[in-house]
Parts: sequence; structure tokens; C-alpha cells
Amino acid sequence: MQSEPQTHAATETQTTDATSTNVLLELLRELRGQREAFGEAQRLAASERKAERRWKIAFQLMVFGVPVIFGIFYFVFFLSTTGFRLGPFGNVVGVVRIEGAIGANERASAETIVPLLEKAFANDNVKAVVLSIDSPGGAPVESERIYTAMRNFKQKHPKPTVAVINNIGASAAYMIALHADKIIVGKYSIVGSIGAIMAPWQFDRAIAKVEVSQKVYASGKLKAFLYPFTPMTPEVDAKAQQLVDQLGGAFLQEVLEKRGAHLKQSVNVATGEVWPGPEAKALGLADEIGTLDEYVTTAWSGLKPYDFGPSPQGIQLFGRTLQDVLVGAVQRLAVQPPLVH
Repeated sequence: MQSEPQTHAATETQTTDATSTNVLLELLRELRGQREAFGEAQRLAASERKAERRWKIAFQLMVFGVPVIFGIFYFVFFLSTTGFRLGPFGNVVGVVRIEGAIGANERASAETIVPLLEKAFANDNVKAVVLSIDSPGGAPVESERIYTAMRNFKQKHPKPTVAVINNIGASAAYMIALHADKIIVGKYSIVGSIGAIMAPWQFDRAIAKVEVSQKVYASGKLKAFLYPFTPMTPEVDAKAQQLVDQLGGAFLQEVLEKRGAHLKQSVNVATGEVWPGPEAKALGLADEIGTLDEYVTTAWSGLKPYDFGPSPQGIQLFGRTLQDVLVGAVQRLAVQPPLVH
């Protein structure tokens, strides 16, 4: 048996060990609490920094981003008013407008219309081309340049081509429409004026009243042809009528070549007169009655018209120039060789 002193010593030892264990556990709990408090403080600090960054970004967006966004929207709107257009995106029907008088210095000039036709025919997203015509006519050579270019583009990029006459499609405007696959007219359209006209002024009688005259020296008897300050001679009169007949005859020949199979044989379409849409169709000068939107919806279901323009001439010129600059810059970036460092 153990003695009492030994038992008492063992008890004290056990008590000391238990106390040490308790102190150690308390110390560990204190350290764990401090670690958790430190971690929570770090999390709160990180959350505050994130909130601060978010507010800073939101403030920068309000100060700088909003004006930039409005500027982009304004720039896009401005580009659209100049005739600059992105796209088309997806399959569409390309619409090229021939509006107003046809002439070298007019909105409906070959210089303006031909590049738009080229873009419409060359674009793979354009499945058909519509000429939206609203013109009384004009210079026949400008019309010839337009329909010749259209014919060449169509050979390179075969696509259905339709001419839609809106309010009026007469004279040189109808000459362009002849070279489309179909001619569509509205119920209230004015169509025709097939022929040629020449209307020179004669000022010789007016200046004779004030006893003023002008002597004209010419190398040939018709070199001063239609000069307004010299009297009209029988030879000049005959030459003018011959020239008009030749031009009108060439126009009529084009009509016969393009529309001969449809023309009503009992009617002379070369009188220079015009007809309303339904009568023009009955005479064979047009194929169908309808509007541009109606025909596009019916003929190409699911495709929407895409307007290639032109916009008003001065703005269109700026828009086309800007578009060419941007396209050229993109092309240069696309083909730029990689830099070697």
C-alpha cells in the first residue's frame, strides 16, 4: 500500500496537470477568437474596398461614360443623316433611289447612283435589287450610264432587279426602268413620255426690236446650230427636227426591244404622252400594279428592304467620303503585317 504523503503528492500532480491543460485550452480558445476577429476585420475591410471601388467606377461612368454614350448615339444619328449606313446585316432587298431630275449635277446623277448600285449588287446579303423611281426624266446620257452600269453589275452578280415607279417615271427615268427584269407601277403613277424634245430659245426677234444684232462667223453652215441670237433658217429647223427624231427613234427602239412582247400593238407609245399606272400596264409598259413595300413583301417573303440611298446630294457626298475613309482604314488594319519586336 502507498503511504499518505505519496497519495497527496500524486493528487497535487494531477491537479497541476489539469490546471495546465485548462490554461492551455483557454489560451487556444483566445488565439482562435483573435484569429476569427482578425479574419472578420479583413473581410470587412475587403468589402469596404470593393464598395469604394464600385462607387468610384459608378461615379466615373456618370461623369465620363454617359457623355460618351450620348456622343456615340449622336454620332451614329449624324452618320445616318449623311447617308452612311452599316450593314446590311442579314438577307435583305436592296433599294436604290432614283429621285428628281436626272442630270450630271443632280441628285440622280450617274456619279451618285452607280456606286450605290455597285454596293447593292456586290453585297452577298442583298438578294434582290429594287430601283425606286420618282423622276420626270432628264439627261439621256446619264440614264444610259446608269442602266449600262446596272447591266454590268447584274452580269457579275446575278440578282433579280425590279423597277418600282412611284409618283412618276417618265422619259429618261422610264428608260432606266426598261432595263429591269420587271416594272411595277402604282395606281396613281404617271408613266411614259417616250421620245425626245428640244426647246431652244430664239432671242433674235427680241434684240431686233432694240436694233441690236450680232454677227456670227462659223466654219460650216450648221456650226452655229441652235445659236439663240441668230434667226432660225429652214436648214437649222430641219436639222433640229432630224436630231429629235433620231433620239426619239433610238428611245422607241429600246422600248420595242425590252417591252415588244408585252406592248399593245394597236397603240403608238411613241407619241410622247404619259399614262396612269393601270393604263400603262394595259398598254404593256408595265408588268404589275403595286407599291414598293407591297411588292417586296409579296415577292420576297421574310426579306425587308434596305435603303442604299442616296441622301440629299451634299450630305450624301460627305457620307460617302466618310464611309470610304472608314472602310479603307479597316482594310488597312486587316492586312497590316504583325509587328516584330
